Amino acid sequence: MTLPTIAILDDYQEFSKAPFERLRSSGYQVTTFKDTLLPYNHPDTPQDAKDALVNRLEPFNIICSMRERTPFPAELTNRLPNLKLLLTTGPRNAAIDVQALQARGIPVAGSSGSGGGRGTPSGPDSTTQHTVALILALARNIPQDDATVKSGGWQTKDAIGLAGKIFGTVGLGRLGATTSRIMHLAFGMRVIAWSTNLTQDAADEKAKAMGLPIEDETGAKTFKVVARDELFSTADVVSIHLVLSERSRGLVGMGDLGKMKKSALLVNTSRGPIANEAELLEAGKRGLIRGIGLDVYGLEPLPQDSEWRSTKWGEEGRSSVVLTPHMGYVEAEPITAWYGEQVENILRWQKGEALTTLFKDNGY
Repeated sequence: MTLPTIAILDDYQEFSKAPFERLRSSGYQVTTFKDTLLPYNHPDTPQDAKDALVNRLEPFNIICSMRERTPFPAELTNRLPNLKLLLTTGPRNAAIDVQALQARGIPVAGSSGSGGGRGTPSGPDSTTQHTVALILALARNIPQDDATVKSGGWQTKDAIGLAGKIFGTVGLGRLGATTSRIMHLAFGMRVIAWSTNLTQDAADEKAKAMGLPIEDETGAKTFKVVARDELFSTADVVSIHLVLSERSRGLVGMGDLGKMKKSALLVNTSRGPIANEAELLEAGKRGLIRGIGLDVYGLEPLPQDSEWRSTKWGEEGRSSVVLTPHMGYVEAEPITAWYGEQVENILRWQKGEALTTLFKDNGY
C-alpha cells in the first residue's frame, strides 16, 4: 500500500522532528515547512501569493497544521484535490472551514490540549505567564533599558509601580481571570472587568474559582464589573482577554484608547483583530498612552514593512512598544505533545480507526 504524503506546516522551531521520526523511519514521506506563507483569505494577499500557497500544499494527502498560523478557508481547501486528512493542534481551530472539508469527506482533527500549555494546579498557563511578562516589560522598561545599557547608555526613563493601581481586564474568561488573580495577589492591583455580557454574579463566581474572596474586608469586590467607559478611563493597565468573533473584531478602538490615562498600558495577547490595529497604531504614534504590548497581530507573521517594526517607539512623544512574535503558547513540552497526538491520529486514520479530538463543526 502506498503511504500518504505528509506536510507539516509552520513548525518554526522544528518541535515536530522527534514525534514524526516514528513515521519517517517507517517509510512515510514527511515534509516540514518552517515558514508561513501569506494567508489565502487575507484581503491584502495577492493572487500570486494565494497560488504559491496552493502550489506548496497541493501534492500532499495529509496536512498537519499549527493553530493560529495557516488558516484553511474553503477557497483554499477546495483547490487541494489530493487532501485526505487535515490535522491541527489544540481542541478547536476557528481558522479551518470544517464544514467545507466535511462536505468533501475529509476529516479534521485536533489535539486534546494536554502537555502543560493550559497550566497546572500549581501554576498558570503559558499565555497568562506571557501576558504578565509583557506587562512587567512595559512597566519596568525592560527591553528599552536592556538596549540602552548594551549600547553604552544608562538610565533614561522612570519605571511604573503597579502596587495599588487598577488592572482592567477586557474579558473575564479563563485567561482573564487567571491573569487578574496574579496581578491582584502578586502586585496588589485592584481588578475591574468588562465584557459585553459580563455580570457581577459571574465575576464573583470567577473570583471564587480562583480561590479568592468575593469581597475584601471593606466590602469592595475582588473582581469588580464596571461599564466599558469606566474600565478604559480608570485602569492603569488594560489587558485584552476575549475570543475573536465577528462581535469582538475591531472592538477596541480609538473611542476606548482616547479615554485611557496617558500613563496607562495596554496589552493584547488574545487575538490581533480584537483591537483596531490602524487606530491602535495611531494611538501609539501620537503617544496617547504610555505603553503598548503586543503578542498578536492582524496579519502573522508580521510583515517586514509593518510600522510596528519601527525602532523609534518611545521617542519624540511616541508610546513605548514591546512586541513579541505570538509566543504566548510556544513552549516545547505542550507543542511536542500535540505533534505526538497528530502522529497517533495519522496511524489511526491509516488503520480506519476513529480519530481523537475529531472536529464536528466550525468555530469556538
